[in-house]
Amino acid sequence: MKKGIISREAFLVEAGQYITEYFEVTVQEKDELLVTFEQYIFGYSRLSPLIDDKEISDIRIVNHDNIRVKRRGKRIDAGIAFQSEKEYRQFIDYVATKNQVNISNMNAIQRFTDTESHPDFILRFTVSMPLVNTYKEPYLCIRKVPKDFPEMKELITRNMLDEETARLLVQRFRQGSTLICGGNSSGKTTLLNALKETLPDNMAILVAQQADELTTKFHPDMMFLHSLPGNGESQINYDLKNISIAGLTMDVDFFIIGEVKGSEALYLLNAAYTGQLCAATIHAPSADKAPNKLVDYAMYDSRYSRNELMKMMDCFQTLVFMENYQVKQIYAGCGWNEQKQDLMYERIQ
Repeated sequence: MKKGIISREAFLVEAGQYITEYFEVTVQEKDELLVTFEQYIFGYSRLSPLIDDKEISDIRIVNHDNIRVKRRGKRIDAGIAFQSEKEYRQFIDYVATKNQVNISNMNAIQRFTDTESHPDFILRFTVSMPLVNTYKEPYLCIRKVPKDFPEMKELITRNMLDEETARLLVQRFRQGSTLICGGNSSGKTTLLNALKETLPDNMAILVAQQADELTTKFHPDMMFLHSLPGNGESQINYDLKNISIAGLTMDVDFFIIGEVKGSEALYLLNAAYTGQLCAATIHAPSADKAPNKLVDYAMYDSRYSRNELMKMMDCFQTLVFMENYQVKQIYAGCGWNEQKQDLMYERIQ
């Protein structure tokens, strides 16, 4: 089937014939077994219904009989469980094998992305093994990122922002660099995904990200690079810093970092300071706190003083704060105040 000699449908027909020939089961039992088999081969076994559910954004497995989900922003019990620790551990091994990931003791914490298994979602996995866990079972977290992400018009209907705010952000996004901040699952990536789709076709855009969360539907000149962490003894390692440095040599008009978490902040800041349009997301408790957070990251790999980096932050003309999938604050840059030795921002929304 993988070679294309037979189709998925034909493969499942053969599996059904095998069940009929070798197992004494009723028609209903055969159909149920075939569905379970299909989920195991092509999906993620017991988790497949949760992954298919469009109202669920996150899945967290604390142990084999404690599976939690986030449905419409609320964390609840998933209503399903693995039968035993052994079955759960076999499932973890299956997930790792399916995604060609090593989860040995040298790689006890792994992050990886599956972009192919599901037609509707990109699946971002984080797994930590008992070697680093307090308890003896693995932890598994899955973030579901919709492939058919909402555009600006749909975000308006979802009450993330109103039409006036949408027009303001689209206009400012094209005129100066933008920093979108907020907490976990606040809508930062969703807004950035929608905003970048409003950029004109004659702009060359590069997106650097740790996981494949930002994608495009229409833009003809948008490139995407993702980081590749080293595994075990492997010397192959491309982090966001490496990708950002390479990206700045690729003749782009707009540079985007999916989420700033480290020293890549310095190269984002340098790009914006030279006049290149940039955008990024970052964790911060409010819009006016976001510049300090970006500068903190930039200092990891910089010989600049903090004040010098803060002056460079003046190139970020728009700061947006997200909370509970809503635009809560928008600040406009007003320049560097030499007397106060600080950036000046004006709240415009």
